[in-house]
Amino acid sequence: MKTNKIFLYIFIVFTSISCESFLEEDPKSLISPDTFFASENDARQAVQGMYAILKNNSIYGQVGLDHFYDNGADIIEPNRAANFVQPIGNYTLNEALADVSVQKMSVSDTWKDLYRTILNANVIIDRVTGNENIGVQAVRTEIIAETRFIRGLCYWHITNLWGAAPYYTEVLTLEEISKLGRTDEATIIAGTLEDLQFAQDNLEDTYTGNESGRASKWAAAIIMAKIYMKQKQWQLGLTKCEEIINQSPHTLLANYNDVFDPFNEYNAEIIWSLDFAKDIEGIFDPAFPGRSFAGNNSWRPSMFNPRLRDEPKNSDERDALGAALAARGEAFNGTGLQVASKDFAAKFPLNDKRRELNIVDNYLGFDLVFPYMAKFWNLELDRSPRFNHSDNRMVFRLGDVYLMAAECENELNGPTAKALNYMHAIRKRAYDDQADWDITGVNQQEFREAMYDERKWELAAECHRRYDLIRWGILLDVVQNLEYRFWQPNVNIKPYHVKLPIPLQELELNPALLESDPTNNGYR
Repeated sequence: MKTNKIFLYIFIVFTSISCESFLEEDPKSLISPDTFFASENDARQAVQGMYAILKNNSIYGQVGLDHFYDNGADIIEPNRAANFVQPIGNYTLNEALADVSVQKMSVSDTWKDLYRTILNANVIIDRVTGNENIGVQAVRTEIIAETRFIRGLCYWHITNLWGAAPYYTEVLTLEEISKLGRTDEATIIAGTLEDLQFAQDNLEDTYTGNESGRASKWAAAIIMAKIYMKQKQWQLGLTKCEEIINQSPHTLLANYNDVFDPFNEYNAEIIWSLDFAKDIEGIFDPAFPGRSFAGNNSWRPSMFNPRLRDEPKNSDERDALGAALAARGEAFNGTGLQVASKDFAAKFPLNDKRRELNIVDNYLGFDLVFPYMAKFWNLELDRSPRFNHSDNRMVFRLGDVYLMAAECENELNGPTAKALNYMHAIRKRAYDDQADWDITGVNQQEFREAMYDERKWELAAECHRRYDLIRWGILLDVVQNLEYRFWQPNVNIKPYHVKLPIPLQELELNPALLESDPTNNGYR
């Protein structure tokens, strides 16, 4: 499902909307409950519309979910004050700040986009079920499976970010939705697991060609494994991981750097990668007035690309660096906002071959002010100009699954040969010498602590870190014991920061959201 193949359709919407809820903001992204799909093409376009929302700035475009899964931990920091990163990265967030939208990357924007995707999913499932205008039953089942995957993905993110939250899987009116209270997290997760298992059972192993970018059954499986691990259901987590390792078409690449090759974005290790295309703006998140670059056109590489105005360390060499870049058809033309944290750069093992993509403090012979993360930058001027990149957004990959399987086995049985084999499969490609990659001889707790670091080095800035630290129960301890560049998250963080507040505007529109938790996750 290439981005440049998405049809620029307009959804049918409600003719009158009385409440000022999250569903009002962009009516073009809502499917009316009265929508009728007259063909398979109608239904598939609606599914493509959900993918388009996922690529908005609030979720997988721009910084998006990086806010919640990476900032404020121990891997990345901004290289300067940034108003849309500071509240979460510095743990100064409150209900009112959650409403402040900067380039559609606020807590409120993420809440709205996740829920409008869910609303659409419910309508699609309802309108496809039993609709003989939409192909044979197998076609209808696949469409429903893909829709249930996306719904499950959204509810998974919602529980990670807010815990208890409104939960519904049927077609409701806007008025009904606006009165929903919070459903407990366990109930939402149970429904999410049902959605994801249905998706795994009915989606394809892989999608290629113009369908690249669609989630396969293995994208559903990895989310299920993550849920089981968070629940400490280690055997279920291990079983799901081994299904992916042993039954999926995905394999580990021999070279870590090749995983992030922008010319091979659907390599064998990638389980799911959202497809972005140069010169294509999002359907539901166009450029802001007067800011042609500020729409949904794949900012993420620009966030990791350096700015020449910041570099190099010796500012007298700036012209020379610019010339050296130009000679290669490159430029430091990003925002340079996301850089390796001070602690991460200092501790990353010098003999680890992954370091060169995660810590770049010298480029073309020029010492740099900040340590950049080259695994997500793209300096090519022709193919990847500023704020208009073709680079995909990688979501899940097999390297993660190997480490998950190793962790599950260790928690079940200690550092067995199986646990070590899964861990060593990742470490072998990171080190040249066996003495460096082999951790045989560790006990269960030592293996557990080794995993804390291994996932940090292997999966840096891939939107896993805060999720890991929270499920391990060590976020507070880790953050409090770090030194940061210019903010003080180590001073500001509190135990309740494992969740976000429901935005103030949502609470004012729907007081039922406070009935089960008047503290709003501890923020009042």
